[in-house]
Amino acid sequence: MKNNNLVSVVIIFFNGEAFLEEAIASVFAQTYKAWELILVDDGSTDGSTAIAKLYAQQYPEQVRYLEHEGHQNRGMSATRNLGIYHAKGDYIGFLDADDIWLPHKLEQQTELFNRYPEAGMVYGRAQIWHSWSALAGDKNKDYFYDLGVCSNSLVQPPLLFKQLLKNKHQTPTPSNALMRRDVFDQVGLFEEIFRSMYEDQVFFSKIALSQPVYIADQCWSRYRQHPQSCSTANEKASYFKTRQPFLVWLEHYLTTQPSLETEVLRVFQRELWQCHHPRLAMINTYVLSSVYRLLALFRNRLPAFAQPLLQK
Repeated sequence: MKNNNLVSVVIIFFNGEAFLEEAIASVFAQTYKAWELILVDDGSTDGSTAIAKLYAQQYPEQVRYLEHEGHQNRGMSATRNLGIYHAKGDYIGFLDADDIWLPHKLEQQTELFNRYPEAGMVYGRAQIWHSWSALAGDKNKDYFYDLGVCSNSLVQPPLLFKQLLKNKHQTPTPSNALMRRDVFDQVGLFEEIFRSMYEDQVFFSKIALSQPVYIADQCWSRYRQHPQSCSTANEKASYFKTRQPFLVWLEHYLTTQPSLETEVLRVFQRELWQCHHPRLAMINTYVLSSVYRLLALFRNRLPAFAQPLLQK
């Protein structure tokens, strides 16, 4: 059965002139045609405002331009929320202005929603994309993170939430996920106190705690790596320092949840402890990795009958 449900595509941007047109082109290239594109300006001062307005003028039936009052810069969460407020679709998806979608993303994700109507969100792999640049050293640097769960399956809460907390595998990103519209009614919007870092993880935590999520093995987006990206700009800052506000917010949010598994609370407390004691956490990580390397070394030297003694 052909799916004609409207998908609202929200692209937020702030001074995104370098890559915005390529992101927009990847939406127009979708094999699924029932979409509207909402371009939301977070107070840009470069040419990206003119680019977005031109698309809205040329394709008024399918593309809209929005901005905050007075052309303010209000951060990523408030800007995503402005797009959500104006979205008309049955599904809502985000595309960061420096990323691109692969052509079958919306077609395949909406089909999965048809097959799994209980799913609140669908996402898959995101290609960590270096090869877009002309630099020879970036040609073979593309890679994928492991999904950390059984792929091509519907994952019940709170399994994805535990994965998100551990932050070691591919979890949802704005550009590779698609959500049902009613999920926003159930879990709320983006938390506007988070202007940049972890704004997406805060929102996806709320979904992962309450919604079944279909996790696919397909790649639907390319996550561009460049020096001006939000994640790259903070790579040199302390991981624990930048993560602490997210976990402090989450600590309060968890108190509003009716019941949580003991394992979920244990994982959360471990992550929060690391942010409160970053030096001890780094020492602990170093010691554990050294122990595991030693265990692997001894395991390789032991006879086969004795190797189970060293299994974790």
